[in-house]
Amino acid sequence: MKRPMAPSPLRRAALKLFGLALASLAAAPALAAPEVIRIGVATAGGGDPVTWGGSPGGVARANNWLEEEFKASGIKVEWLFFKGAGPAVNEALSNKQIDFAYQGDLPAIVGRSNGLKTKVLVVSGARNDLYVAVPASSDIRAIKDLKDRKVSIFRGTNGHLVANNVLLANGLAERDIKGVNLDTGSAQAALVSNGVDAAFGGYEWFKVRDHGLAKIVYSTQGQDPAYTRQAALLVRSEFEEANTAEVQRVVDVFVRAAHWASEEKNRDELFRIWARSGTPVASWTAEFDKQSLAQRNSPLADDFIVGRYKAVASDALKLKLIRREVSVDGWFDTRYLQNAIKKQGLEGYWTAYDAKGQPKGKQSVALNGG
Repeated sequence: MKRPMAPSPLRRAALKLFGLALASLAAAPALAAPEVIRIGVATAGGGDPVTWGGSPGGVARANNWLEEEFKASGIKVEWLFFKGAGPAVNEALSNKQIDFAYQGDLPAIVGRSNGLKTKVLVVSGARNDLYVAVPASSDIRAIKDLKDRKVSIFRGTNGHLVANNVLLANGLAERDIKGVNLDTGSAQAALVSNGVDAAFGGYEWFKVRDHGLAKIVYSTQGQDPAYTRQAALLVRSEFEEANTAEVQRVVDVFVRAAHWASEEKNRDELFRIWARSGTPVASWTAEFDKQSLAQRNSPLADDFIVGRYKAVASDALKLKLIRREVSVDGWFDTRYLQNAIKKQGLEGYWTAYDAKGQPKGKQSVALNGG
């Protein structure tokens, strides 16, 4: 019987290296969980601790649900609030200073156009309305009266593009007004001191109105839902790829908050929680007047939401707010949302809407997951 040939020195060396490689792979530890999860919020917020309203995310924040979720794992949760809103959040994402971002549709599109690698996980504040406030003694009565007036618009935020579309629908363009770029707090100070003639903004203006310092002359409430603003929770792609388990847990908490905030029996308590941000209950009552909580607080990336992001991308390019076309295909990663909805037994709880914002029947998520 022939004895097998002994391997050559070269082959022996190769086998030894292969064995060492296998041993090192077996000994390599699994990817460690992050020590901290950092969430950037595109608003200055308010209260102590700082929180915000108008989003189910504000419920999770105020109730420390994320902190409780990760406490046993030894993972710290940090919330960072940005007075500079969406544009400031994009900068923090670019510098890897945050892992998740809560922001509006336009700044998210701008970030994507500039090469930010993110994934949209959960809608967290849909169909937000827009208003035009003027000083209490102003003679401005309608949008057409804004021509040649000094008007505050917070550029780069999700209200910026809606403001442009509202102007266009009324025969004006942004160039027809004397636009002033002011953040929310600065716009309020400017308006009450007659530093500007009018200001576009959101629910924050109800508080000023109720103090007799301003009046609201225009509202998108009850109008075409195309004139509303959307907000969502995004994650840096790099963080998501390395921490899928933690991303799922974050989404689980946001879906839990969305469900709680969608229950009409919780309406009064929801507004009280949001009021911790410094915006009174009366303002939330006005903002959500005759509107379903489930419609506004749904986490679904349905055809309406995806359609609005596509429209925002198109309009932003036309208005030269971005320099190149942006595709939203594959951006919405609904796998985590699907898992959370299934785990919490919420299949069919929220109504999905078509591209025009009309009900299309109840389903868990849109079929456009990334």
